[in-house]
Amino acid sequence: MPATTQAIKLTREAAEAAASKKGSDLVAFDVSEQLGITDVFLIVSATNERQVGAVVDAVEERLLGRSTKPLRREGGRENRWVLLDYGDVVIHVQHTDERHLYALERLWRDCPRISLDGIVTRVDAEDEDGTVEGLLAGERMGR
Repeated sequence: MPATTQAIKLTREAAEAAASKKGSDLVAFDVSEQLGITDVFLIVSATNERQVGAVVDAVEERLLGRSTKPLRREGGRENRWVLLDYGDVVIHVQHTDERHLYALERLWRDCPRISLDGIVTRVDAEDEDGTVEGLLAGERMGR
């Protein structure tokens, strides 16, 4: 059974919040067929510990506005890899070093990806006319 509509909506909302704090390389997997305990894994990168904390705080604030609290939060002291468990959605906010080391995408690559189209994940530059260019979810720098 694929991820529920509610889980996908929550995932997109969390992704938007993460992107607002310059979370990058957002990827969401439908893990409902492989795991009985959750529907979606959302993985987000941040370049330093402070940014990991900012992304986590933004996600929690946004979802709290929807009256949704995490069931569990782990890793907040070090801010290298913070896990937010919302039941149907588990959010992994990882420092880029941890992201490369643990390679969660490799573990879950056989699971269907959930589209995050249209979510800007990083502000790269501001043009002379003040417009902002960014990357859409799934795009990488230099491509």
